[in-house]
Amino acid sequence: MKEIDTLPPKLLKEIADYISYVKYKYGINDQPIKIDEFTLVSEKSLAKDWLKPEEDEAWKDL
Repeated sequence: MKEIDTLPPKLLKEIADYISYVKYKYGINDQPIKIDEFTLVSEKSLAKDWLKPEEDEAWKDL
């Protein structure tokens, strides 16, 4: 997960496609993972809030 967090948004679609392929190949799930454009666009704009120390504190127990 840490490595995925370092990728630029445009590569996330590729990663999602690969995960879907592996899950399908091994019969884990036949539903593809979908990352739509809205998700990719909003990630960049929300990142400034997600990367705040208080966010880390709020989510540390999850």
